[in-house]
Amino acid sequence: MSHPFSSLSPDLVMSAAESLDIWPAGEPFALNSYENRVLMFRDEDGKNWIIKFYRPDRWSEAVIQEEHDFLQELADNDVPVVAPWRNTQGQSLHKFKVFNFALFPHCPGQAPELDNPAHLFAMGEVLGRLHEISAKQAFQHRPRLEMASGVLDAQQRVLTSERLSGHQRRAYENVITKVHQQLSKHCVPASSMIRCHGDCHLGNVLGRDEQFTLVDFDDCLMAPAIQDIWMMLPTDDPQGWGAHLNEITEGYEEALPFPTEQISLIEPLRSYRLIRHTAWLVSRWNDPAFPRAFPWLADSGYWDQHIRQLEQQCLQLETPRWLA
Repeated sequence: MSHPFSSLSPDLVMSAAESLDIWPAGEPFALNSYENRVLMFRDEDGKNWIIKFYRPDRWSEAVIQEEHDFLQELADNDVPVVAPWRNTQGQSLHKFKVFNFALFPHCPGQAPELDNPAHLFAMGEVLGRLHEISAKQAFQHRPRLEMASGVLDAQQRVLTSERLSGHQRRAYENVITKVHQQLSKHCVPASSMIRCHGDCHLGNVLGRDEQFTLVDFDDCLMAPAIQDIWMMLPTDDPQGWGAHLNEITEGYEEALPFPTEQISLIEPLRSYRLIRHTAWLVSRWNDPAFPRAFPWLADSGYWDQHIRQLEQQCLQLETPRWLA
């Protein structure tokens, strides 16, 4: 079976850019991206560009355009993001062959250091400014974070993949049932939902000298504000959360009051991400990029480890270590 990006050759990438009168000076360089395809090239004037090809049949054009318009709104309000390039007609979403694609100016930089208090404060400032603007209106087309139903969907995708042995299947179903029961206790009211980045991990933050820019809003959605904050906390040092969170909070409160009442959502959100991430890998396995990048998914030992991790996470849900 051919995968969605089988026809995305270097020549097609360059032809797509040329269709917008932007002329690559050489072949594009592929960046680490799996859900979509993201490449960098330099044009004839020496400017570096990021060109992003959206996975066919994943998002509608209305969903993608809402991401672009959100980015433009943030940029217009001096939030450090990279808005997509627009042509003279104001269009940011373009079509070439079967692909929707967009161009972005290249944003150089490195991820913040989570053991650097100044970087944590700066990240808090950026997220506070982001949420100050994002809370002013709601998405009409983008998804809404729904933990309980999202876990059931992920469970179904994993179980239908037939990757688990009989014993693993029973253990997985048992722990997912327990996690789902815990997540069902954390229904986030609609009034707490704002437009969020959605996938705000270190790989999606670039900068230097305490000046950071948020990139890759492909997963932006309606969610509680803490969704954009908890991934800045160290997963391997629960005792260090307090100091980290204090720095982020101080920066965040330069723009907005910190959502302290949402701290109890951190472990549920972590559990949700663990479950959804594995289901995502399973559902994309027919794309050759995934077996190359994540070969361990095919190993039975991975599933034993994943189930143990979920069991440990379930204990955290049952006896939470809230910081509030």
